[in-house]
Amino acid sequence: MSAIDSPLDQRPVNSLKGAGPRVAERLLRLGIRTVQDLLFHLPLRYQDRSRLSPLAALCPGIETWVEGQVLDAGISAGRRRSLKVWLGPVDLPTGEMAFGQGLLLRFFHFSAQQAAAFRPGERLYCYGEVRQGPQSLEMIHPEYRFQRGDPSPLSAHLTPVYPSTEGLSQRQWWALTEQALVLLERWPLAELLPPEVLAPLGLPGLNDALKFIHRPSLGTPLAELAEGRHPAIRRLAFEELVAQQASLRRLRRAAHTLAAPVLVGDGRLVGGLRASLPFQLTAAQERVIAEISADLKQPRPMRRLLQGDVGSGKTILAALAALQVVESGHQAALMAPTELLAEQHQRNLSQWLAPLGIAPVLLAGRHKGREREARRQAIASGEAQIVVGTHALIQEDVVFRGLGLIIIDEQHRFGVHQRLKLREKGRTQGLHPHQLIMTATPIPRSLAMTLYADLDLSVIDERPPGRTPVITRAVPDTRRDEVIERVRLACLSGRQAYWVCTLIEESEVLECQAAEETARELQARLQGVRAGLVHGRLKAQERDAVMGEFAAGRLDLLVATTVIEVGVDIPNASLMIIENPERLGLAQLHQLRGRVGRGAVESYCLLLYHPPLSEIARERLAIIRNLTDGFAIAERDLAMRGAGEVLGTRQSGVLQLRIAQPLRDQPLVAPAQRAADVLLDRYPEFVTPLIDRWLGEREHDGGV
Repeated sequence: MSAIDSPLDQRPVNSLKGAGPRVAERLLRLGIRTVQDLLFHLPLRYQDRSRLSPLAALCPGIETWVEGQVLDAGISAGRRRSLKVWLGPVDLPTGEMAFGQGLLLRFFHFSAQQAAAFRPGERLYCYGEVRQGPQSLEMIHPEYRFQRGDPSPLSAHLTPVYPSTEGLSQRQWWALTEQALVLLERWPLAELLPPEVLAPLGLPGLNDALKFIHRPSLGTPLAELAEGRHPAIRRLAFEELVAQQASLRRLRRAAHTLAAPVLVGDGRLVGGLRASLPFQLTAAQERVIAEISADLKQPRPMRRLLQGDVGSGKTILAALAALQVVESGHQAALMAPTELLAEQHQRNLSQWLAPLGIAPVLLAGRHKGREREARRQAIASGEAQIVVGTHALIQEDVVFRGLGLIIIDEQHRFGVHQRLKLREKGRTQGLHPHQLIMTATPIPRSLAMTLYADLDLSVIDERPPGRTPVITRAVPDTRRDEVIERVRLACLSGRQAYWVCTLIEESEVLECQAAEETARELQARLQGVRAGLVHGRLKAQERDAVMGEFAAGRLDLLVATTVIEVGVDIPNASLMIIENPERLGLAQLHQLRGRVGRGAVESYCLLLYHPPLSEIARERLAIIRNLTDGFAIAERDLAMRGAGEVLGTRQSGVLQLRIAQPLRDQPLVAPAQRAADVLLDRYPEFVTPLIDRWLGEREHDGGV
């Protein structure tokens, strides 16, 4: 079958007129390879281009078509060179109208040929937003076309505005999608959701929904489209959620067909650690460790996500789980994203486990030569019963004797394939290792159930006793001198402090420069205070070395970018300053704040903001001041910013939804989960095509 005759999911987008190599390359940036991909690239918003407004009826703030004739045109030198075109009514003789009473078209980017085309008397249509200028009403860079026998530009439907990339105009999007819709008439996409799934929701068919979304009829409420409430948008969101849930449920079912070692243990080591702890586990910790222990005793691999707010005590649960594994004659491995965090885990585990005769082995990138070989041999022989490491654990020559449990800390910092590599190292004689994934990033339960439906979920929703909540204050940067003095007093009294630099501009380079300048300023002003600097452009070894000095108490002040938000545990640090907190999300602010308040001393977090604050920024800072529960904060963050921003687009292995929005479409999640089960049980032939349609190469393969 040729590309021209193929179905739309196989038909390359470059088969469309106007989609040559350069345009196809730009479409590929947006993940558009086929005509079907193009159809699933939905508009951001819509414009009503069905009206032609008289010049005399214009007012600021409206977007509309106008018709007029050129009265005069010229290039203005001014502060910024621009082409100005005065437009008057078409029925007015040239020169009979004062310029201030017409409409001024202003172009800042133009060619000489373009300027010459605006001759007095030429008639044209213009579309744009009307603004109030210093002399008259204006349109800045309007769309326009000359009236030279062309038909009226008025649209018979709402006009879509597509999310785009550099080099692709809206006119090109309209031309390409117009062709795609014509092809859709000839080759409709297969309906992969049976009537018994769709009928109860009253949603339209897939092809009708696509046609409507790309060319909505006039009179359709714009708010209904913008807020995703229209049935056509709900139909696509629902199908995408069904595909996602079917993918995750298929993974879950496949995992249940695999065999895993049954790790019962005799309770000797677990009991020994419990007896030696200087604190009691909370009820939440007891509940979670019971869930993990029960999973390890099953003949199928555990796949559990453990969520716990900063300081909630996840590491002790990891230790208890690892001891149950060791009691059963197997090894446990804990993989952390940085050497600093791996060393921290190894240090904590060693303190707890040394009295039991167990010495966790650390394997990191800095281990070279004979030292590395000795550690590698200890892992291969089984002498190393508990192994802690970074990406070094997944290198080819690292072999385990009997890996029964994999614990992955801050899993979103690892790519999917890195996690799979570690899992494969535990496959022996047809058995697969158990997996425990830990995160201190609070994810609202509604979102976790949508994105991690292939995992069992455990939540530590209780703080250990004795942890003093961090006192949070918002301080304008006009009081910067007072804040610096407070840092000086804290450090000279034997405490440690963080100073976190963020910028309004989204630039890691500029952010690092700001951190360097802040470090120089603070070092000059804080005589006697030992300061260090870490940021994202330092090599990992350099960054870890500075963090190690801070952890050892040889530095009093750490100036940093947001690279420190996860995993740093310095009980002596009791003061944190966060510059420009108004540009960070609530969850990130809470993570940063969690670096202090880890000891028994009263701790403070000062949010050094730049006034004036927007209404949203004021609301965000008020939330972080008044709430200390990470899950409550995450729910508010999700409501304010949406799932994409809360999770961050860089999360490796977290499925990115194209159309559905977990918060907006929450009412569709439960029906989508039921529909996914119906497909898997009764229509298995639809499952793979549906997943391929929506997820393709992005299918969540986080490890069966």
